[in-house]
Amino acid sequence: MALWVFGYGSLLWNPGFTPAERVKARLDDYHRSFCMLSIHHRGTQDDPGLVLALDAQKGGRCTGVAFRVAEAEEDAVLAMLRERELISSAYYEDTVTLHADDGRAIRALAYIIDPDHVQYCQFDLEKQAQMIARAVGGRGPNTEYLFNTVDHLKELTIRDDDMDWLADRVRALQTT
Repeated sequence: MALWVFGYGSLLWNPGFTPAERVKARLDDYHRSFCMLSIHHRGTQDDPGLVLALDAQKGGRCTGVAFRVAEAEEDAVLAMLRERELISSAYYEDTVTLHADDGRAIRALAYIIDPDHVQYCQFDLEKQAQMIARAVGGRGPNTEYLFNTVDHLKELTIRDDDMDWLADRVRALQTT
């Protein structure tokens, strides 16, 4: 069985590997949310940023991209993804069923937030914008993460009103 990976945040613009195939796909009963404190990549312990996670939500929908990994690269890609995504155990790895735009049902690996983890958070959009506007971590500014994700969602014609609002608000905060 082929290894597929679901990208909904930074994997959209930085999967870390060259996919053998990619297709727009939807995951039901989850939504894309800035519900994970970033204390490594996009923030620090003292000034955490926020990164996206799949947060369980009955009736929710998250549209992203399913990436098929080339068979010869599966072990290396899986190891790289686990090192990258499971750095603090805030995510757990699960296999989910995606609904691809071409009609296929695809079983894919997804990284989902553990709502019992200390890095799980729920903030209103204004607080999210304030945190994202100022945080910087080992992989750079939190704003870069937000703007790259929003740009790629637009390229893929994936509408996410909260992400658009956040990008506009963070840009406004940067000019004040």
